[in-house]
Amino acid sequence: MLKTVIPAMCAGLVAAAALMPGIAGAERAVPLPAARADVAPAAGLQTAIFAGGCFWGMEAVFERVKGVRDVVSGYAGGTRTTAQYDQVSTETTGHAEAIRITFDPRQVSYATLLRVYFSIAHDPTLLNRQGPDRGPSYRSAIFPQSPDQARVARAYIAQLTAAHAFANPIVTRLESGGFYPAESFHQNFYDRHPTHPYIVSWDKPKVAAFRAAYPTLAR
Repeated sequence: MLKTVIPAMCAGLVAAAALMPGIAGAERAVPLPAARADVAPAAGLQTAIFAGGCFWGMEAVFERVKGVRDVVSGYAGGTRTTAQYDQVSTETTGHAEAIRITFDPRQVSYATLLRVYFSIAHDPTLLNRQGPDRGPSYRSAIFPQSPDQARVARAYIAQLTAAHAFANPIVTRLESGGFYPAESFHQNFYDRHPTHPYIVSWDKPKVAAFRAAYPTLAR
């Protein structure tokens, strides 16, 4: 499989994904309660960083949330020197594929972003894997950008755990570390390559499920 045609990091098993459209096509948002705790709205734009599998689909979902101004795909959890596609794909750098969300907290709150993250953007009960992708770079992780974000994220995980919102335990971790934008060919991949086999099999059903579950939040 040629990297120049199909970047292997998110599409290493494109053939397998294409053979399993029923699995992705059956994707539904998990009905989750709103968070009891939230970060107080403040003037100016805020940033959230989430990791949860291939960043193509994560980016596509959050780009469609009202109040989100920008989403960048990238790498988080490792060092700047190893934040490149070919190194992260070795699964030895400590990086996770992640997205950096810039949002207006007066339009969408951090807790609302968390609800979308846990409900449909990825499966928080899968350890080091999402869909057809395997390895620690596909782990479920939140990178809080403030003590308030860390507090709200921990509280929501505890709330969902106590409510038995998922059949299996949530494995999402709170981590620290910098964020480094990915290569240009990864940015806006969903919109630029709508017929890519991975996008069709895994990410289009996810975006459709988000719109169906959160019609007032989707734009």
